[in-house]
Amino acid sequence: MATFARADQLLVIIDPAARETDGESVRIAKDVLSAGAAAKVCMPDGPEEFARVLSRRGSRRPVVVGDDGALVRAVTFLHRRRELADCVLSMVPVGGALGVAHALGVPAGAVAAARAVLDGVERRMDLLVDDSDGVVLGALRIPPPAVAAARAPEPVPAKGWLRPYQHLVRSLSARPASVPAVPGPPARLRVEVDGETVVDLDQPVEGISVTPGGPDGLAEVEVRPLSVGAEATPVRAAGRTVTVAGADFRYRADGGLAGPVRRRTWRVVEGGWGLTVPGA
Repeated sequence: MATFARADQLLVIIDPAARETDGESVRIAKDVLSAGAAAKVCMPDGPEEFARVLSRRGSRRPVVVGDDGALVRAVTFLHRRRELADCVLSMVPVGGALGVAHALGVPAGAVAAARAVLDGVERRMDLLVDDSDGVVLGALRIPPPAVAAARAPEPVPAKGWLRPYQHLVRSLSARPASVPAVPGPPARLRVEVDGETVVDLDQPVEGISVTPGGPDGLAEVEVRPLSVGAEATPVRAAGRTVTVAGADFRYRADGGLAGPVRRRTWRVVEGGWGLTVPGA
């Protein structure tokens, strides 16, 4: 793990939702980071400006002040620009959805997280990349624990410099609406791990989970067959590629809902991204 010096130059990107949700934590994070390092603070108004600021970071280490969605947005943007391997991200978690950040080792609380940014170490972690160039930091679940209908946001006209990234901005800015959840029905899906069929279409399943970060850089896969009477034994496998195919299905990853799709393949990128966490 690489360590960081307080003399590092930081680019502090404060997500708009963080400012609206908890302005006091944002203020504390700014004060701690500015006192401990040369910090340039940016307050983008939306996903377009968020992307522009991140693309112009230069040699500064980006610090995302926001929720899980802001972190995923930053990782996805850097991945699609093929800059993720050479960039270490830091985060101060502020907002409502913070389960992914805490699971990855980011401390709770603005002061502790900001101090980890200044004095922490780089941890390289695996991630999943799908065949649409999306990323997954934590576990994904199929079908999602709850299926909710969401209305797509209206498209935002792109400025001239942003037009090459218009599709990226639209995909990263979409968030599920807050609507009542409806339990999903059992699914009939084919699951392949490294080209070998684990479960086929003739076996209805209650759920599938895929998690990066397993031993030897493998993704851990668990398939829970539909139980009738006695509880069915989960089927477990591990591999570098996971393909799921069948009728239209949705999946939840890092707090976001995706789909419907009929086929999706995820591959593990071992040590694909770096995040600052507290030192030992």
